Amino acid sequence: MADGLTIRSGFGDLYRPLLAASTALTICVIGLGAYVRLTDAGLGCPDWPGCYGHLVVPEHAADVGRAWREMIHRYAAGSLGLLIICLTGAAWLRNARRLAPPWPAIGLSGLVVVQALLGMWTVTELLRPIVVTAHLLGGMLLWTLLVALCRIEFGTAAQAKVTPLGVVALAAAMVQVALGGWVSSHYAGLACPDFPACPGGWIPDDTPAGIQWLHRLGALVAVAAVSSYAAVLIRSAATRRLGIAIAAALGVQLTLGIANVLLRLPLPLAVAHNLGAAALLATLAWATAGKAG
Repeated sequence: MADGLTIRSGFGDLYRPLLAASTALTICVIGLGAYVRLTDAGLGCPDWPGCYGHLVVPEHAADVGRAWREMIHRYAAGSLGLLIICLTGAAWLRNARRLAPPWPAIGLSGLVVVQALLGMWTVTELLRPIVVTAHLLGGMLLWTLLVALCRIEFGTAAQAKVTPLGVVALAAAMVQVALGGWVSSHYAGLACPDFPACPGGWIPDDTPAGIQWLHRLGALVAVAAVSSYAAVLIRSAATRRLGIAIAAALGVQLTLGIANVLLRLPLPLAVAHNLGAAALLATLAWATAGKAG
């Protein structure tokens, strides 16, 4: 009995390293997902979860390069799912020792299941925009929740504290991510090749340009909300560094967005724009999940 308790206690102690590993792998999966989507490799394997009925890319694949990009993403996502399940188990055992409630980790496991289903539907539904966008949003939500848990677990705050303005800023950023996914899934990234206006005026007259324009309008709302929150944080000495980090992430993301339009979506910048959104969400999650000092 004592040995069993020791084993359970030891596994519960793995919560922190599992949380850190899950968070690190999530940002890798987000970057890989963006690379797969932007290189048009989302259907490199026409079936799921394997590739042409195999666990590795077979030689007879229609495009071996595209298929491998998709499968590497699946391997990473599958590994992340296993890590999250282990994290949930560690959280449950740690809860038995009254160290922390397991419900956030259980929620993460549920989200991973939803993400797996969305990943499958992305393939079986032939990259339907609503599914692709939901899959992107789910990945960003998973990342944001993991960062918030890291803030609670590793940060200097004694307890979590959520501020209304921080929630508004985080929600505005998440909506902007959804709009960006809608643009990408409709291949409307260059529907307005000029900045700040579309060719011919400020009001676009076709659907792809309208989708791109909606993304730009959403950016204005997100900038207003996020910059307001950053300004509030900067005014206090205790949270100044958090505010500066949020403002810096916002500035980088705006620069990447404009550069992607003016430079015609070069692949490295397009992937960086996705990772920039993740970085902005991370700074917001870190700030809203706890109080400084």
